[in-house]
Amino acid sequence: MLARILDASSGLVALDCVDARASLAQFRDVARRSGQALYLWEPQTGLSSLRDKHGRFPDCQRLGGALRFMRQSMHFGVYFVLGVELPLSAGDAAVLRQLAAVSSGHVRRVVLLNPPPTLVEHLGDAVVRLHHDRAPARRLRLRDGRWLVEG
Repeated sequence: MLARILDASSGLVALDCVDARASLAQFRDVARRSGQALYLWEPQTGLSSLRDKHGRFPDCQRLGGALRFMRQSMHFGVYFVLGVELPLSAGDAAVLRQLAAVSSGHVRRVVLLNPPPTLVEHLGDAVVRLHHDRAPARRLRLRDGRWLVEG
């Protein structure tokens, strides 16, 4: 899924997930194994690294501050945004449109996880829609001579 996000024709991706938390857990595993710069913004915690749970960014508690940080960053990064509430301010919507413009230099993607449909409609062609409907893999485990499904 990360490859599809990176190959998107826009810097702004709307990712529809069956279970956003399970998808984030998969992305967290990717960040820890590969060292990729993957981040998460949530209203309760602000902007943090998926690789290091305690790695938080100052002045990024509010969505507007986090979006400005993303826009100014000159490094590779995939920023997952969960819990966007409407209505967005005109400034936040403008920054999202700016982030959608793909630059030829560094790769930067902003991924809206399960965004409200009205937000996607409002952003129009600036956003690429992707679907991540694959549930986490279930594992078989042998217990007391019987196979049990975990997950």
